[in-house]
Amino acid sequence: MKKSLLAVAVLGAFAGAASAQSSVTLFGVVDLSANSIKNGGTTLKSLDSNQISSNRLGFRGIEDLGGGLQAGFWLEAGMDNSTGAVGGSAGSPGTTFFNRRSTVSLISKAGEIRLGRDYNPSFWQTVFFDVYGANGLGQMLNLTSTLGSGVTTFARSNNSITYFLPSGIGGIYGAVQVAAAEAPQTATNSPNKYKGGRLGYAAGPVDVAVGYGVTKTATANDYKLTNIGGSYDAGMVKVFGMWNKSEFGAKTLKTWELSASVPLGQGEFKAGYVKADANGAGTDANDASQISAQYIYNLSKRTALYTGGSRISNKGKATFAMGGAVSAADAAAGGFKSQGFNVGVKHTF
Repeated sequence: MKKSLLAVAVLGAFAGAASAQSSVTLFGVVDLSANSIKNGGTTLKSLDSNQISSNRLGFRGIEDLGGGLQAGFWLEAGMDNSTGAVGGSAGSPGTTFFNRRSTVSLISKAGEIRLGRDYNPSFWQTVFFDVYGANGLGQMLNLTSTLGSGVTTFARSNNSITYFLPSGIGGIYGAVQVAAAEAPQTATNSPNKYKGGRLGYAAGPVDVAVGYGVTKTATANDYKLTNIGGSYDAGMVKVFGMWNKSEFGAKTLKTWELSASVPLGQGEFKAGYVKADANGAGTDANDASQISAQYIYNLSKRTALYTGGSRISNKGKATFAMGGAVSAADAAAGGFKSQGFNVGVKHTF
């Protein structure tokens, strides 16, 4: 009996050591809202995900390999909770399960090497320097575009290798990424070969960064993305600023945003203004502006209620919209207004 108890104690000690060296975490977000969006003469009422946070189901883990070296993995699937659809890539729900992130990493004092599908460095700017975090009716992304280039690397890249600078180097942070095409580049095939980087500085209330990315396309022209962003947290208000430039051939689109967040007890008020300026290839008059506001009330650390609204004013033949349906007539004529309102709930686990 004593020997059995001793064996159990020894096995328990080994189990404790193993659990101290590695861990796996299940996490996620469920965010769903009732939306009403009117684009020109067409109104759509629907339930939509991703209005204050991106819906996800994820698994992540880290293992201590010794000598200051760690290994990690991250698997994260997007979800559309209005229909139960899981995953999705490039607008095709269900075609890719871990569409948000699927990576394996080696981490040391020299930084992190991360392989797999992940955010592009040039897209992280929009996540951090848009008050809405690239989600919802008022997000800056409503007034951005890939300019008909056909690329699918605006936010994420497949087959990517990314290096992240280590922390603790005087507030400087950054990353560089290359993504292999893994297919021949031809006139009819656009495998989206990407390379880009991001460099920033964060200390106290200040955070500023620049980003750049370039993607090969099925044409002789590359799609290029350049951006600069920053934020300042004054306590009673946090202010964000962002400038973004997309280029493809003779077309360019410059988008800038000024937004802010104000804490109000258990709640938070957000507001933003975005301006888009198109140039080249007959698009000079196709500009747009957007104004938005949102209120979030935190029922707990994990659950929040929210409501918000946004309005896009298109000029010329611009067809920017915050989602919903656009009639063939409005799409052809452009210049319509896109306006929306929502009420929703988010839970984090």
